[in-house]
This record gives sequence, structure tokens and C-alpha cells, in this order.
Amino acid sequence: MTLMANMTWYEFNERKDEDVVILPIGSVEQHGPHLPLSTDTIISEGFAELLGEHINGIVMPSINYGYKSQPASGGGPLFPGTIDLNGLTLINLVKDIIEELIRDGIKKIAIVNSHFENQAFLLEAIDLVSKFMPEGTKIIMMSWWDLISQETIDKIFDEVPFPGWALEHAAITETSLILKFRPQLVHMDRLIDEKIEEVPTYQIYPIPKDLVPKSGLLSIGRTSTKEKGDLIVTEVLEQMVKIVKKELL
Repeated sequence: MTLMANMTWYEFNERKDEDVVILPIGSVEQHGPHLPLSTDTIISEGFAELLGEHINGIVMPSINYGYKSQPASGGGPLFPGTIDLNGLTLINLVKDIIEELIRDGIKKIAIVNSHFENQAFLLEAIDLVSKFMPEGTKIIMMSWWDLISQETIDKIFDEVPFPGWALEHAAITETSLILKFRPQLVHMDRLIDEKIEEVPTYQIYPIPKDLVPKSGLLSIGRTSTKEKGDLIVTEVLEQMVKIVKKELL
């Protein structure tokens, strides 16, 4: 695995024809009182670097900002420190980066996403690029939660019911993953048993200030452990490697 940021352009040019280039994408978003604002980016970088080690890929500098945090899947703009991009901004940013890679001769691109709200806008950017990219160029996009089996979900949520991926924010899976990737940034002593009590089935603007608990927590996360982070990483990484080998190598 090589970090693109540490390469010279000579080194990058020598590897661009064959190597997979991996782009991690996250967000700057509240993750409760116990996790850092950069949680999504840390997770994307963690998976991207592990993937890069397994396929000898090039890991790009991360995109640290994502699409607007939504109240019932991230807390929304109710919390200081959540820095959102408009959808068109994210589409154009990702589209510009991919187009630059293609102009440089890159043919294999893997995007690793860890922010729930990013997905549609990343796919839109890829779709727009795909209409004009050279023959032989391939792009894949992977969000880690899509690669977890029901069997693993059952093991992770052994005490607390699985609330669904939208509400599983700053809770068991993300806390366990940060315990795996950056344990020094987790404040387990600040984690409380709080969750969103009534999940709306509609959207309303302006967003009610009492929609999300003051802590920013949407689900219970008290059974988070590094061991559960290890379990997630093992399965997700295995699936990522399989996908890349099948589609890009």
C-alpha cells in the first residue's frame, strides 16, 4: 500500500497504468459525546489502507466532507461542528477528482465511503463520469455496511436490537470501528444510554430542535468493543478484496 500524498509524480506515473487507486470519503459530522467529528473519514481511511495493503493499491488523500447530515441518520445541522456540503458540491468535487485521475491515465478506481448520506451523490458523480470515460476504465463504490452479513450483525447486536443502518450512528458499529482504528479518540466514559425515541416517517423544515436527543445519539452504543470492530473489519475487508479482484484486477 502506498499513500498517494507521499509519492512524487514520477512514482505515481510509473504505477498509474496497472494499480488500483483508492479514494476514501467521509464527513465532518457529530458522533455523540464520545466519538470525533472525523469518525466517518477515519473509518474510510482505515478500510482504504487495509485494502491497499492487500492489493498493493494507491490510497488517495481523503475527501473529509460529505453531504448534509440528516436528523434521523446523523443528527443533522443541529450540532456545532457538523460541516455539510450541498449535493451538487459533492457531486462536482468527486466528479472533478475522478476525471483528473482518468486524464492521468488511471483505469481502476475504488471509492470507499463511510457516510450514509453520501451514497446517492457519489453514484451520481460516477454515473456522470462513466458516460464519457475511456474504454477499459472501471470505477467501483463500496460502503462498509453493505458488506456485512446477517450472521455478523447478529453477533454484534447480541444485547441491543439492531436498529437499522440509518439509526446505527455513533452507536455500536461506528464506536467499535473507532476503537479498532483510533482507540485514543474514543471517550467511552461519556457514552450514555440515549436514543431517538420517535423516528419520523417524513421530513420537515425547519428541523425541530427536539427531534434528536441533546447528546446527538440515535441508538444505544454501550456494548461497543474493539473485538466487535475486529469482527466487522475482518468481514468487510474480505468482501472489499473480493470485489476489487473480481471487478478491477
